Amino acid sequence: MQLLSLRHLHAFNVVATTGGIRRSSEALFRASSAVVRSVAALEAELAVPLFERKGRGMLLTAAGDVVRVRAERIEAELQAIREEAIRLRIKGGSNVGGIEALLNEKRLQAAVLLAEAHHMPSVANAMGVSQSAVSQAIARVEDMLAQPLFLRTAHGMTPTDNGRRWVESFERVLAELRHIPEDIAALSGVVLGSVNIGALPLARSQLLPMAIAAVLHRHPQLHIKSLESPFEELTANLLSGRIDFIVGAQRTGHEDAFISHPLFQDKAALVARAGHPLASRSQLSLRDLEGFPWVLSRAGTPLRESLVQFYLQRNVTPPVPAVETGDLALLRGLLVSSDMLTVLSAHQLHHEVRTGQLVVLPFEMPGMERTIGMTMRKGAHLSPGARALMSEISAIGARWKV
Repeated sequence: MQLLSLRHLHAFNVVATTGGIRRSSEALFRASSAVVRSVAALEAELAVPLFERKGRGMLLTAAGDVVRVRAERIEAELQAIREEAIRLRIKGGSNVGGIEALLNEKRLQAAVLLAEAHHMPSVANAMGVSQSAVSQAIARVEDMLAQPLFLRTAHGMTPTDNGRRWVESFERVLAELRHIPEDIAALSGVVLGSVNIGALPLARSQLLPMAIAAVLHRHPQLHIKSLESPFEELTANLLSGRIDFIVGAQRTGHEDAFISHPLFQDKAALVARAGHPLASRSQLSLRDLEGFPWVLSRAGTPLRESLVQFYLQRNVTPPVPAVETGDLALLRGLLVSSDMLTVLSAHQLHHEVRTGQLVVLPFEMPGMERTIGMTMRKGAHLSPGARALMSEISAIGARWKV
């Protein structure tokens, strides 16, 4: 999708602030006719009027109001980058410029792609421009910030520490831009666009499929993308705006950057195949589990650590798994075809338990409950599509509360 022009958006925001073309022209140091053309171009891109032209000035329409929210967030992000660059400026070095050099979506996009690919020809190919154009775009941003964004290394063009932080901000700016048409469509009751979610294992089997099916039934023009990665990688994508929110078992220690919305308490279950030697028992103890092979999540994962603590608190040596895996398909296959045991959320194996392939064994594990919920970046202004999907997830979570 073609990104909106940051330059046109900036002109729009100044007109909205000053209330008129003449005053905005003076603030922007641009001819009134150029300001008029910028606003008209933005309105044409969005196919809606953003202002009512009145004798007493330019008044924002409802569409103009929602665009201004995003415009102000974008400008705050870019101004924060500039202010940090000023603080970091080397004494005697070049002065930091105004944000005008950053008001170019192609330049920001080039920086974001280069930080990911580390290879300028690949970025040029992805953007459909020459390598020289990419090089000039990066150089222009670096000149304005008076700081290098990238270093040439044996591994290609890698971001500097400052560059990595600023590229993350560029990604948030581009995400805000992408959401503007979606905000405007929502004014007419149409929810469209792309929703990007980070899906942790517990959410993938039942919670997310149910919520996605429900939201697409109501809003068929939505497009859902899920990213299945370790929590640390998902939080990095959440900070940059690449994903809208994360669904799954909640973690502590990130309260400074994220906010969490708990959904329900999930209980760990001891699971085995139907017909397992322990399946006919009415109650099990730790001693009954001895001698059976285990398939567990990898060491260091929250559930595995909880299981280790469960055993240690009872002065019993934790089981040594025959197989360690984070692949749910492999785990299912091993359980169904052997006498292996696992500890997992029953929600993750809902379909196999419902069809009778697997059973939850009668073994209580107090203290191994986990809070399942959604995690968002603090200060994020989510798209209508993301809010609609979160609403469906919340409704399902409310039904699952125990």
